[in-house]
Amino acid sequence: MIPTIEKATAAEIKDFQEVKLQELLVYLNGNSPYYKALFAKESIDIHSIKTLEDLQKIPTTTKTDLQENNDDFFCVPMHKIIDYATTSGTLGDPVTFGLTDKDLDRLAYNEAISFTCAGIKEGDVVQLMTTLDRRFMAGLAYFLGLRKLGAGVIRVGAGIPELQWDSILKYKPKYLVTVPSFLLKLIEYAENNKINYNTSSIEGVICIGEALRNQDFSPSLLARKITDKWKINLFSTYASTEMSTAFTECEFFHGGHQHPELIITEVLDENNQPVKEGESGELTITTLGVEAMPLLRFKTGDIVKLHSETCDCGRNTVRVGPVVGRKQHMIKYKGTTLYPPAMHDLLTYFEGIQSHVIEISTNDLGTDEILIKIAVKNNSKELLDQIKDHFRAKLRVTPKVELVTLDELNKIIFTPMSRKPIIFVDKRA
Repeated sequence: MIPTIEKATAAEIKDFQEVKLQELLVYLNGNSPYYKALFAKESIDIHSIKTLEDLQKIPTTTKTDLQENNDDFFCVPMHKIIDYATTSGTLGDPVTFGLTDKDLDRLAYNEAISFTCAGIKEGDVVQLMTTLDRRFMAGLAYFLGLRKLGAGVIRVGAGIPELQWDSILKYKPKYLVTVPSFLLKLIEYAENNKINYNTSSIEGVICIGEALRNQDFSPSLLARKITDKWKINLFSTYASTEMSTAFTECEFFHGGHQHPELIITEVLDENNQPVKEGESGELTITTLGVEAMPLLRFKTGDIVKLHSETCDCGRNTVRVGPVVGRKQHMIKYKGTTLYPPAMHDLLTYFEGIQSHVIEISTNDLGTDEILIKIAVKNNSKELLDQIKDHFRAKLRVTPKVELVTLDELNKIIFTPMSRKPIIFVDKRA
């Protein structure tokens, strides 16, 4: 189920996207109150936007724009909305995304071809370890995509290692969809209960929400910690509610493949200018084929690098490299620029750490302060010294580390109001 356009030449893909872009601009001008007003305010003649390079003539869209003008982004009457999803906004209140019947079909198609990248085929059984409720788009997208692909789905939901293993041993799924750090809990449960995970049916895992690769595509510490024990393939996937599109790795593990019929990608610097080839910047996307709430030049907040060389799998599509970090989560600490994923990866290195939370605040001097709260199996000064030494060696700085109980950490990580575990808390003004 590989779309023909994904194996077309780079020039053919560009021509194809430019036609789709012109169709999108006409649609937005006729149906989106927000973009119609933007085009008028900026005196933009949409018919002059003919190439991908011409996108530079159009201002970017931010999360704040979505939050302040949520209703004006809708291009269809509300009675055509048949599913509602929400995502957190920069001002505190969630942003509502509505999907039409056509949008759900597009979402299913997106996930079907994304799962195909990772090798899932019709007839395979997949255990879905994410929530489908609480207005969460991802879980629904996975289910719809697997259904369209013709795969069997076991909807277990998140957490509860015992229940996950009961389903794995009973239904023998070939793939899992989960947060990768949870695989460590599955391994621990299996070892404590004499389950041989390496003789189980699992061959691969579609991993969400956490980094599996370094910038050179080598496995992250978290990935190595899993695969050193459990001999399975870990596929990284990157997506967001705003994009309604996923970038998933193929069997060569060199970045998430873009689907050119569904999304246009740009990587921009601090001045909203395209970065030079091979440089990192903020991923900015334009959705194609979305009916209810298409977005034009939306800044995702994620710092990434694009890779354009042909992949060994034969696809000529651009690939998105591992996320360096969230732009808004960038930390300046003692002259060093840091992103939370690098710190999370270092903490994964230590077997003695049961769980952790990184808190960022502003000190009396107005600069960033880092506090890492950890729960450990055995309290020892030696472990704390090792953690600090490791940070100093790898990141050139030593943050403050505080020991807390696992119960204290779990109250922060698993809050009832959040659909995802919270391991990064930003207390800066």
